[in-house]
Amino acid sequence: MRKWWPLVAICTGAFMLLVDVTIVTVALPDMAHGLKTSFSALQWVMDIYALVLAALLLSAGAVADLVGRRRVYVLGLVVFALSSLACGIAPNSTVLVTARGVQGLGAAAMFATTMALLNSTYQGRDRGVAFGIWGAVNGAAAAAGPILGGLLTTQFGWRWVFLVNLPVSLLALGLTVRVVRESRNPHARGVDLPGMVTFTAAAGAVTYGLIRAGDDGWGSTAALVSLAAGLVALVVFVAVELRTRRPMLELRLFRNPSFSAIMIAAALLSIAAFAYTPYLSVWLQSVLELSAIQAGLVLLPMSVMAFVVAGAGGRILHDASPRLVIGGGLLLIGVGAMAQAVLSAGSGWAAVLTGLGISGAGVGLATPTLASAGMAAVPVERSGMAAGAVNTFRQLGFALGIALLGGIFHDGLQHTVHSKGLAAALSGGQAQRTGAPRHLVHQAFAHGLNVTLLTAGGIGLAAGLLVLALVRRPAPHPAPPVAEPVPAGQ
Repeated sequence: MRKWWPLVAICTGAFMLLVDVTIVTVALPDMAHGLKTSFSALQWVMDIYALVLAALLLSAGAVADLVGRRRVYVLGLVVFALSSLACGIAPNSTVLVTARGVQGLGAAAMFATTMALLNSTYQGRDRGVAFGIWGAVNGAAAAAGPILGGLLTTQFGWRWVFLVNLPVSLLALGLTVRVVRESRNPHARGVDLPGMVTFTAAAGAVTYGLIRAGDDGWGSTAALVSLAAGLVALVVFVAVELRTRRPMLELRLFRNPSFSAIMIAAALLSIAAFAYTPYLSVWLQSVLELSAIQAGLVLLPMSVMAFVVAGAGGRILHDASPRLVIGGGLLLIGVGAMAQAVLSAGSGWAAVLTGLGISGAGVGLATPTLASAGMAAVPVERSGMAAGAVNTFRQLGFALGIALLGGIFHDGLQHTVHSKGLAAALSGGQAQRTGAPRHLVHQAFAHGLNVTLLTAGGIGLAAGLLVLALVRRPAPHPAPPVAEPVPAGQ
């Protein structure tokens, strides 16, 4: 049993950081009420965590290769714990959003090192078992997030969705210091600081622009300026990466149509499958008046189906074409989102269950194959970078998707109530305190969610068709001369 304690330490941290991507979903209405916050601030509570995690994931892996993976993992745990405390005692939305950003920094340091630590700790059959358990823990985190968030919010209040991280962090920290060995990559290439800065600037500016567009309209000056700044930063990032000797992300890999399609699919999967769930949660709690834990249970079919299908698919479909598995999964996600877009003013929570289950099946089909397909599409010596890129694009898609679909949802509400202020109050979880007629509120949410879900469904179908058109089985690559595999953070 002693040999598995490093796996326990690493999986504890991974479970915690991945749960925190979704644990706040069902706590959003309580946060909005408790902090008297705006809809845009509510979006940033979700967005900033995923955005920082995506922006710093590759760079954190490069730093870990240089200074030590266990050291960076431990530092990430400490930062995550302290920022979770700051989130839990935040007096206003500004402090909460800032602390969530720092929490994303700690999560990036942890997530970038987990696979590399497992790779250096275990060999042979034990390594396969360790990675299998690590993958199962990742799936369990997605399933547990809404339920844990609902349970903690209902029983103890929304602040405990963050404060619960403190004992878990201390447990992971103690175990890691005692049982995990240090490791480095002797061929580490250094940190691409210009690439990291320009990528973060581009992602942040585009996300901010999308949120401003949702608040002020798609033609607002603030939104257009921010989106333009994001595009400029993206162009600079591309120029930097093409010129530097040690790029954070080797852009020449995108010359391979299969790799490009897989990266786009990773981002669009997060948008189509998950980015609408915060707004679904607001409807369940503020309009249908479910408790936070009841809202979490409504969302459970997606997570359960994803977990079951991922486990069964790994045994049955391990030799199937990635094109069919990922493409088919994305088509199911699209169909599932569209199947939920049948809401009317009289609809209850049962109306979305079938669609959530279909989407969950698609997630379970596509997600486990994304990383392996991305790695298989590139030379072996770039497989670590490819795996890290898949995780980066998934988290970036989640951040951008919340902002994009949030704007569409807000516009859908405003189209029905014909009042910007009322639409903002409704989308911020304050339906019971607006004094608006009950039928109008139900009708507005039905229209707003239907438009949002149809958009998400269309994105899922488009991503599936893209994968089916472009992804091909890779030709075998020659083995690299380096004995130690490059970690996922590269």
